[in-house]
Amino acid sequence: MIVASNSARRQQLMKDAGFQFEVHVLDVDESLAESIANQAIAEFLAEKKNKAYRAIYKNEVILTSDTVVIANDQILGKPKDEKEAFQMIASMSGKSHEVVSGVCISSADHKVSFSDVTYVQFEDLSPEEISYYIKNYQPYDKAGSYGIQEWLGMVGIQSIQGSFYNVMGLPIHKVYQVLRSEFGISPLD
Repeated sequence: MIVASNSARRQQLMKDAGFQFEVHVLDVDESLAESIANQAIAEFLAEKKNKAYRAIYKNEVILTSDTVVIANDQILGKPKDEKEAFQMIASMSGKSHEVVSGVCISSADHKVSFSDVTYVQFEDLSPEEISYYIKNYQPYDKAGSYGIQEWLGMVGIQSIQGSFYNVMGLPIHKVYQVLRSEFGISPLD
């Protein structure tokens, strides 16, 4: 099985769930049409990535994924710099936002795609707290500029509705079920 992701968090979740896999990374164009609904973007990108990998790895089971943060009806991607990270986190302070992860798993003759949504409620965060987090954790590789497993998640998240691991970037509970039931892959074998 191939986990087609550069994300150390996704790789760790797959490893912790007991799966054996190889990591392969390609540069895939992530452009999309403006007509795609915000909630459909992650799954669309996971499918687009999977198609690119499928063209190369014809006989492997391939897992691709993408995660987006939706706040105030806007997609929050990975921040370019400290200023943008600060703005993103500040825009979510005291509010709820959605984290949507899309997953596509395929073999030579079968494909399953799905999305998972988690609702996250932040406490009111002070400018000092936001700056402290950015300076100490440098969340420039994370959609929405934060990691739920890091300091800001510990002190700033009031509640979540849905999967904690989905916010980390992979709804591992659903991935496990799909790999086991649809592809016959299980760490139990």
